[in-house]
Amino acid sequence: MEDRGKVLAVDLGEKRIGLAVSDETRTIAGSYGIMARRSRREDFERYAAIVAEEGITLVVFGFPITLDGQEGQRARWVEGYAAELAKLLAVPVILWDERFSTKQAAASLRARGKRGKKVQERIDAVAAAFILQDYLDAHPSTPAAP
Repeated sequence: MEDRGKVLAVDLGEKRIGLAVSDETRTIAGSYGIMARRSRREDFERYAAIVAEEGITLVVFGFPITLDGQEGQRARWVEGYAAELAKLLAVPVILWDERFSTKQAAASLRARGKRGKKVQERIDAVAAAFILQDYLDAHPSTPAAP
């Protein structure tokens, strides 16, 4: 798998989808935005558009396993959704442990003075950024040759 180029992270929820994108060197994650969940077909079309527009080379889905490492019903749902998307995209789609990402996102937003509705509006995108940064930190890219 290529270790350079932008990565898209997805924090999949039942109503909203949080998105984050890395820089080209896969060093820094940044919140990209939030999409309202629609049908899979519509969601997948929007992912494909983002992949094309941003030059994405990898998609990372937050994988909601339990604290003790078990895969529950929600994890199986995310796994099936990501597998279906992977069949349609020309870039790899992988799963990445998302434990604590929402709690980290909420704490980060509160530390920046966001409260109530402001937290709810941004939490999914910030959680996606935490998932992505965790992935990037675990997979440092090889520096480009001079």
